Amino acid sequence: MAKNLGATTLKSRKRSGNPMRDYDNLPPELRRWLSEAALPWRPKSVQQAYQKAVARTGNPQSALAELNRLQEVLISKDASRIWGRDHPDVKLNSLWCGRRFR
Repeated sequence: MAKNLGATTLKSRKRSGNPMRDYDNLPPELRRWLSEAALPWRPKSVQQAYQKAVARTGNPQSALAELNRLQEVLISKDASRIWGRDHPDVKLNSLWCGRRFR
C-alpha cells in the first residue's frame, strides 16, 4: 500500500489508536495550526510538542511560534537529504541545529 507522505527521509512509525478522535480533542488553535502545517504531523505528537512549548514559554501564541520553528527545522533537515545542501531551506537547519525542541 502506497503511503501519502511523498518523498521524505523523516522517521515514520505505525500507530495504533484513532487519529481522528485525537485530532478532534485538540484545542481549536492547535487544530487550526495543524490544518495548515506543511508536514504530516500526528495529532498526539503535535500535542506533546505544543504542551512542552506552552510549559516552556507560558504563552499559547509563543508555543505556536515555536511549533513553526520546529517544523522549519524538520523541513530543513529533510531538504538537505532530498534536494541537497544548496536548497534554500537547508540554511535554516544550521541556525537551529544546537537547539532541542523535544
